[in-house]
Amino acid sequence: MVKAKISVKEYLEALNENRLLGLKCLECGFITAPPRPACRKCSAQNMEVVELCGKGKIVTFTSIHIPPESRRGQTPYIVVLVELEEGPWIMGNLSGIDPSTASLELIDKRVIMKNMPSSAEKTLKDGIVPQFQLAD
Repeated sequence: MVKAKISVKEYLEALNENRLLGLKCLECGFITAPPRPACRKCSAQNMEVVELCGKGKIVTFTSIHIPPESRRGQTPYIVVLVELEEGPWIMGNLSGIDPSTASLELIDKRVIMKNMPSSAEKTLKDGIVPQFQLAD
């Protein structure tokens, strides 16, 4: 039995290096991202760390105009729920779109994880999220 563990710190450090990690269940094949202690589908703990491609489609989104305390001065911005090509759904931010003009036309648009901003390292303690942009 392989018990793969990945800490939140390791996950965030990988994001900071523009890599998206998940866990693949060796019992049922389901991929969990962000990583959790057990498979989201069958609850098994027999998992291996996998690197995900960072490509997917927007399932839903919201525009944030009143941010949490840690993001003061960074509004407005768009939060998206992305269904990755490997299957899991993951939240992140969408750049390159004016939040005031975002419409339902974003649903089902293809996205790709983009390079993290250089300021990501200083926010590592607060947590960072994947950054997405519309795919060409």
